[in-house]
Amino acid sequence: MTDIILQGLLLGGLYALFALGQSLMFGVMRLTNTAQGDFIILGGFFAISLVAATGLSPGIVLLLVMPLAYMAGYVLQRFVLNGTLGRDPLPSLVVTFGLAIIIQNLLLETYSADPRSLDAGPLALASFAVGEFTVGTLPLLTFGVAVAATLLLQLLFSNTALGRSFRAVSDDREAAQLMGLKPYKVYAQATGIAFVLISLAGTLQAMRTTISPSDGSLLLLFAFEAVIIGGMGSFWGTLVGALLLGVTQQIGFRLDPGWGIWFGHLMFLLVLVVRPQGLFPKTRG
Repeated sequence: MTDIILQGLLLGGLYALFALGQSLMFGVMRLTNTAQGDFIILGGFFAISLVAATGLSPGIVLLLVMPLAYMAGYVLQRFVLNGTLGRDPLPSLVVTFGLAIIIQNLLLETYSADPRSLDAGPLALASFAVGEFTVGTLPLLTFGVAVAATLLLQLLFSNTALGRSFRAVSDDREAAQLMGLKPYKVYAQATGIAFVLISLAGTLQAMRTTISPSDGSLLLLFAFEAVIIGGMGSFWGTLVGALLLGVTQQIGFRLDPGWGIWFGHLMFLLVLVVRPQGLFPKTRG
């Protein structure tokens, strides 16, 4: 049972990276990005192409991809998604759904439907013993990155001027505007940071397993479930929700290889019934 929990926590760390960008965008601007999973896959394929073109290591490529991801998210929010924001959530859902379709078809045309992966070198097979269990170095590194990203996001929101501006436009956009903030610029900065997290998730996903253009929908589902379980807009809640999802799936996989994803969905539905607001919902004000 200990091994199941350990492997589930490591899997949940990857799911947390899938979900943190979604949690950030919803927490700041109440925007649900239905293209989240496809952007993650796009980030993975972009990293694969960059490694193939330059011969650099995945770690160096990731350092190059993150600022590009920030700029892409900033531009997308500033010139596309800002126009969809308002009291009606439908426009943003429709636009991001359209982006998901465009990305998926673009990847199919460019890379075909064949799965691909990012060669992580010795890191892919590296492991070490913890008592009687063996832990993969790459999954543990992914878990560490997820915890660090959650902590940094929380510190950003709690202790920086940018974080205070995020909270201000989230709580009352009109009042924040009267105080001199430019909400649409703040939104673009939030999406830029969310896309940095997306690039992290995509690169690590490509290093851990194969990815294909059609994987985005499933990754979106995992991200969405983690955010809902933890509580919309709560970073630590998102991490806890992702870890619970990972552990529940591992229990299902141990019982039967075909039950893992199904067990995760059941746990998600149970949380919705018992606590619809999530385990650690964000409080406003």
